[in-house]
Amino acid sequence: MHELSLCQALLDQVMQIATEHGATGVTRIVLNIGPLSGVEAMLLQHAYPLVAVGTCAEEAELVIESTPIRVICQDCGAETVATPNRLSCSICTSTHTRLICGNELLLAHLELTVPN
Repeated sequence: MHELSLCQALLDQVMQIATEHGATGVTRIVLNIGPLSGVEAMLLQHAYPLVAVGTCAEEAELVIESTPIRVICQDCGAETVATPNRLSCSICTSTHTRLICGNELLLAHLELTVPN
């Protein structure tokens, strides 16, 4: 399960940011995960409590938001939504497209508890 190692890397990043801001806790973590990222959101959600135990992010809410698959057509120039099994342009149906969104795993937002 590579989601466990992804969770550890995520927590390392969260802890580094928390330390840089002098935070005493983390209350919310928001991730953007694309359908082509190769990450199973449910497994990541289940792995998080195992990795976060004993840290200042232990009680943090982990929110996972799915991002759409978007492509830009190399033929007509349109930017359109695509599906995982069909990365074609929905305007001209060309398959000559470039993926611009949908394969990411991104720490989008972090809410910290910072003392006054």
